[in-house]
This record gives sequence, C-alpha cells and structure tokens, in this order.
Amino acid sequence: MDFKKVLIITDLDGTLLDDEKNIAEEDIAAINDFRSNGGLFAAATGRGVAMAKRIITDELGITTPCVIFNGAAVYDFEEEKFLWHSDMPDIADKYIRMLEKRFPDIGIEILHEKEVYVTDNNQTVVEHMAFEKLIPVYRKLEDVPKEGRFKVLIAYPPEKMQDVIDFTQENCREGVNWVHSSPMYYEMLPEGISKASGMKKLIDILHFQDKFVAAAGDYGNDRAMVAEADLGVAVGNALDSVKEAADLIVRDNNHAPISEIIDYIRKM
Repeated sequence: MDFKKVLIITDLDGTLLDDEKNIAEEDIAAINDFRSNGGLFAAATGRGVAMAKRIITDELGITTPCVIFNGAAVYDFEEEKFLWHSDMPDIADKYIRMLEKRFPDIGIEILHEKEVYVTDNNQTVVEHMAFEKLIPVYRKLEDVPKEGRFKVLIAYPPEKMQDVIDFTQENCREGVNWVHSSPMYYEMLPEGISKASGMKKLIDILHFQDKFVAAAGDYGNDRAMVAEADLGVAVGNALDSVKEAADLIVRDNNHAPISEIIDYIRKM
C-alpha cells in the first residue's frame, strides 16, 4: 500500500513503549521510513501534554496532531496548541467527593491543560509522578480551576481497584465515561469521550477521511479505537478483549511491534 494513503495511530504505554518506557530502535527506524515516504503517524494516549511531550516531540518529532487525555483533546505539539477539547462536567466534583468519602486512601489526579493537579495523594500517585518525572500542583479540589479540566485519574493499588470500579458503575455514571487504562489507573472522562471519539475528531479536523487508518493498542481504553479503525491492531501483550476486537495481532510491546505493523501495511 502507498504510505501516502495511510494514517497510523498508536497508543503509547504498553504499545509503542516497552516495559521500561523506551521505544525500540527498530520501531523508530520504521516510523521514520514510513513518514519519509508520506505516511502520517500520530499517537492516541491517556497522557496529557507534559507527559506525552517527551515521546511525541523529543523522541519521535511527530508533526501530526495527536489524541491526548484518552480522547478528551486533540493537540498540535508542533504549534503547541489545542485544536479541540472537551472539558469535564461539573458533576465530576460530586463523584470525586463520593470517592474520597468511600475510599479515604484513594489517589486523585486532575489533568488540566498543561498542569497535573493532585487533590488526594497516595503512594500510587507518588510513584506515578516520580516515574513520569513530573512535579504536580497540590491543591484542594475547590481550588483547582474549573475550566480546562480534561480528565480525572484515579490512582489505586491494582488489588483494590475493582472495588472502585464497582462503586463508580453503581453510583457515578451519569454525565461521564469511565475507562480502565492500566491495572492501577481508572479514569473519568467527559460523557461520550474515548480514544475512538478522539480518533474520529482528529480525522475530521485534518480532513483525513480518505486515508486508510490503522490503530494499535493494548488495554481496555484502546479497544473501541482498535475496533473502529480500518486496520485494528492488538500487540501481543494486549488484553484478550482488545485482541478480539483487532484485525491483526503483532509482537508484544517489548519486541518492536510498530515495525511489524508498518511492514504489514507495506505489503497490503
């Protein structure tokens, strides 16, 4: 297939990034070749601007706008501006208060444009911030700016997370969408928002309706995007539910899966 007709959208953590959060040299070379031959390459990630910039801009030099905040925004890293976004509804504050009361040791991060606010700290949050090399802003919920909140991340030990999921599905569903993005992260998004909706918005913004779209992922928050792409790809370490939604299953995230995807498209 002619790469000029192709848009590849990939998840970052667990897909493009290996377990050490690095990108395989083989993948970098394949991506550069794909782009030099006219292909369009973008990311769809749960990360916000600060968390994604190191990978998208510094390591890959991606110029195509990307889907961030698990679909709540489309951001142009080259121009450093939002092309579209969807803010959290006011009811999110009510749900946060309910979670704080029911789970006193819960960790809560509010991702807001280019800042990460921590309203409830715990060890999982501490480890998250240290791993991402970010310095969050510690604020009470009522002191976090209302406008520009794109998602709420619940950080909790994996063995306790199912209790949180069950609680939110019973008590905190109206007006929002919940996605499980990793064993220790559970995220509240605006209603109707997902990576799939973000992918559609990116395609509309850039008038890429005539492109062949391939989308790759590994976790539950990737499933709908993988299912709706022209070529849905699950990496080898993906959840079974993502593999079931995919058209193609490739190597796991520690063995340069993106190069395999690009090679597959080249031969189509």
